[in-house]
Amino acid sequence: MVARNVRLLREQRGMSLAELARQAGLAKQTLSTVEQGAGNPTVETLFSIADALGVPVTRLVAEREQVMVVQHADEVVWRRHEGYETRSLDHIYGSGVIENYLLRIASANGRTAVEPSAAHPVGTLEHLYVISGRVRVGPVDSMTELAAGDFVRYPGDRPHVYESLDGESLIHLVVSVPRVQPGTGGPGPIGARGSA
Repeated sequence: MVARNVRLLREQRGMSLAELARQAGLAKQTLSTVEQGAGNPTVETLFSIADALGVPVTRLVAEREQVMVVQHADEVVWRRHEGYETRSLDHIYGSGVIENYLLRIASANGRTAVEPSAAHPVGTLEHLYVISGRVRVGPVDSMTELAAGDFVRYPGDRPHVYESLDGESLIHLVVSVPRVQPGTGGPGPIGARGSA
């Protein structure tokens, strides 16, 4: 798991093995051994790698977050501050492109105006908040129904859909796309499928 996470995070940042080793203050062979899963890195080594990648060390030792997370409006907790309240939706770690969109989805004769989206680059996450209406969204094999005030995060690196269930729906969509090597990535997820 550590080997896979280190390699994925390094590649997302467009870093060579030598560059990450240099920034972490490690020998290239030490880092290579970690990425091959052949070594038993010390806690200090893991912290050095995490610092060089710009992530908490827990990102190296935890399963990659590719599960769907849903918050229904009637289940969330608002934190009180002096003069205002906040509600945490989600956190985004790592480096890459963060895209923000408002999507208006109209249903006509039971069909949605937004076509299903193809899978985006590996590691892409979509964070979706429903402003108004009711929608069915998410990976085609695990869609969820949401209403105004609900939130969902799901992997965008699998085919997924946005469907309005009654009239027009308005959603706020944040897409986090990991950094890719120059020449291997195209436009962002929305632009990549030709709609915006």
